[in-house]
Amino acid sequence: MTTIAVHGGARNAVSDSLTMIGRSIRLSRRNVDTLIMSIVLPLLMMSLFVYVFGGAINTGTQYINYVVPGIILLCTGYGAASTAMSVADDMTSGMIDRLRSLPIRSSAVLTGHVVASVARNLLSTTIVIGAAVAMGFRPNATVTDWMLAAGLLLLYVLALSWLAAGLGVIAKSVESASTLSFLMLFLPYLSSAFVPTHTMPSFLHAVSENQPITPVIETVRSLLTGTPIGNTGWIALAWCVGLLTCSFILAAWLFRRRTHG
Repeated sequence: MTTIAVHGGARNAVSDSLTMIGRSIRLSRRNVDTLIMSIVLPLLMMSLFVYVFGGAINTGTQYINYVVPGIILLCTGYGAASTAMSVADDMTSGMIDRLRSLPIRSSAVLTGHVVASVARNLLSTTIVIGAAVAMGFRPNATVTDWMLAAGLLLLYVLALSWLAAGLGVIAKSVESASTLSFLMLFLPYLSSAFVPTHTMPSFLHAVSENQPITPVIETVRSLLTGTPIGNTGWIALAWCVGLLTCSFILAAWLFRRRTHG
């Protein structure tokens, strides 16, 4: 009997999650302006840095090949910010209270938002890479390199999405969720996304070298351009796994505390 109950509970959890995933994806399709902006803004930033600032920045290689990995992670940050706002909207609009009256796990809401975030980021990243190729980006990656880069980016997107979900849970409004997620949009600028870290002042150099985004960018850049990775790949993997674990646990704990407190 216990085994049957566990199996039934697992099936219900999967069913509830799939229901919420479908709902979140439909909401993303309806919220076209947010989806478009999460794609257009990184494209504008890439165009600005490549065509306006790129000629004055010496990276030892073609600047577009240097900047594209940073733009990809910047794109991820915009997508995560919209996840925080979507979760905050559910928390403040009474959606969670309505779910309590239905035979569905309200916690599946977070899973739905996170999976929808991954889907949005997949779309936006594909468009950004396509635009980068049209602008002159010429990666030297093998199929294996592309797969490794995609796997690392997936871990990073999941980590950032769960962190954004946690921020959305504690936000008192959609506007405050946008403010709380500002750090995810700002942190890439304090990394090696746009300029080599050694060109920064000493105090910024220390920050840029000891935050999660720099090793992720450097690993993706090395994979796509065919340059040696060194131990940066393991550092990036450790950051992503650690951030994903902490973000998932924190988001789940905050959600239970707010909905059952």
